[in-house]
Amino acid sequence: MSLKNVRLEVMKFLEKDVESLIEKYLIPIEKIWQPTDFLPNSEGTTFFEEVQEIRELSKELPYDFWVVLVGDMITEEALPTYESWLMDVEGVDQTDGENPWAKWVRHWTGEENRHGDVLNKYLYLSGRVNMREIEKTTQYLIADGFDIGTDRDPYKNFVYTSFQELATYISHNRVAKIAKEKGNKQLAKMCKIISGDEMRHHHAYSEFVERIFKVDPSQMMMAFHYMMKQKITMPAHFLRESGNKISTAFEEFSNTAQRIGVYTSNDYVEILEKLIARWEIDKITNLTDEAEKARDYLMKLPGRMYRLADRIKIPENSFQFKWVEPAIIK
Repeated sequence: MSLKNVRLEVMKFLEKDVESLIEKYLIPIEKIWQPTDFLPNSEGTTFFEEVQEIRELSKELPYDFWVVLVGDMITEEALPTYESWLMDVEGVDQTDGENPWAKWVRHWTGEENRHGDVLNKYLYLSGRVNMREIEKTTQYLIADGFDIGTDRDPYKNFVYTSFQELATYISHNRVAKIAKEKGNKQLAKMCKIISGDEMRHHHAYSEFVERIFKVDPSQMMMAFHYMMKQKITMPAHFLRESGNKISTAFEEFSNTAQRIGVYTSNDYVEILEKLIARWEIDKITNLTDEAEKARDYLMKLPGRMYRLADRIKIPENSFQFKWVEPAIIK
């Protein structure tokens, strides 16, 4: 049987548990928070006073903070790309309205959609960013598409989402801490609750991988090895500003995030270590010789990557993005 057919069989085998995993990891629409819970009530009598408070508190946040918040928001707003990608994964049948995997993707997308909504509205109300430039960057990111190196392989895609959801948890959580330190409690609370969603999603995708390891350990190990050897491509890797076909925007956004400690090279390695521990890579049995070599590679990889991370030099000066006006550099 071909690898593709084996994967389809495994996805079919796991289908019976997807409904229970939706109940375990996703929150019913009537119970989960919504963007308006964290934004001024446009129907209320104090709307303008609440907007003014946002604008005043925003003045206390530095330039690099705004760059990272904008980059995080754009990443969240590119959700149509991620949904269409996951809907095309082998075993996810969106033409079958009852397919559990397609149901998972739709419900997961519904939760993720709120993140971009609330961040977008907050940035708009803050008065500290150039929304039109941000909107153009977002449209470029969606229109340009992306390739995260997973093809339609569910094993590789679930490794990717396990990693990426934990990375976004770290980023939003650190942004929340900075906002809190600057006295912006509402923004801090907003980013904190977004990070909580990301952690739930991380645990869900990690459990998908755990379940695959139990029924197809060698090929799951090979998929994990493949993804980490080629390195995880961040969703906003092809980020670009208007007027630039070849852009350094993602590199500069990454430098900014690393400079203020929101997401660093060491975080990347620590996520890898957490996945190795979570999936108990060192204890998995019944591996082929090739998969055993893949396991050895994975177990040694964090040490190698820490040594590389220590050599990375981050520019001290901020890059001037079109998203954020230079007048607010602090």
